[in-house]
Amino acid sequence: MEMKIMLAAALFFAGFLWVYLIIRQLLFNLAVAYPTLNKMKALKEDLIVIGAWRYTHISMAVCILFSAVVLFVVFRFCPTYMLISFGVGSLICFLFLVTKIKPENKAMFDSFCNAYCRFVPDDELRTLMFEKEYKKIDRRLRELGCSASFVPEFKKES
Repeated sequence: MEMKIMLAAALFFAGFLWVYLIIRQLLFNLAVAYPTLNKMKALKEDLIVIGAWRYTHISMAVCILFSAVVLFVVFRFCPTYMLISFGVGSLICFLFLVTKIKPENKAMFDSFCNAYCRFVPDDELRTLMFEKEYKKIDRRLRELGCSASFVPEFKKES
């Protein structure tokens, strides 16, 4: 009986980690990366290079592949009580993350700037994104003849 409880706890933790490490990245790509990249492309065609989309597509493919492997292993080899533990751990982590994964969240936008600054051809804008200088990003975009609509409003004030 103790072994079943320990295995259920391990699967609970595994479900939590699966959502936190893999599904969070998948949600980040869908809710933050793709919309922000589309906004940047709409502002100016050469504001961000095509490699950013490839990078995001590869990230999506890897997350989907890892998710499929994890789900196959869990559903194939775990009894019902472990499936329930895995599901509960996944659900709890998902509920913690779902409200935070949006471009208006400072941590998510910072992550976007960190990951995608390397795909910005303009040196000054790339540096400002890396350093997360949102007022200066706004100013630089205006110098380039663009609006800063992809930078969330509260970011411009900080």
